[in-house]
Amino acid sequence: MRNQELLTTGKMAKEFGVPAKKVKMAIQKLNLEPDVKKGNCNYFYRETAERIKSALENE
Repeated sequence: MRNQELLTTGKMAKEFGVPAKKVKMAIQKLNLEPDVKKGNCNYFYRETAERIKSALENE
């Protein structure tokens, strides 16, 4: 099991300074699946979050 920080879309939005809706749209645009799913919550590893951040910066 990977011992890495897991981020939700809300946590990423706060960190990146953008609305959560934009993060969700970037995830859909990149066609990403969550790295970990716990119940109804989706979590992403830091590497995946960086890909999402790059997509947001390129908009």
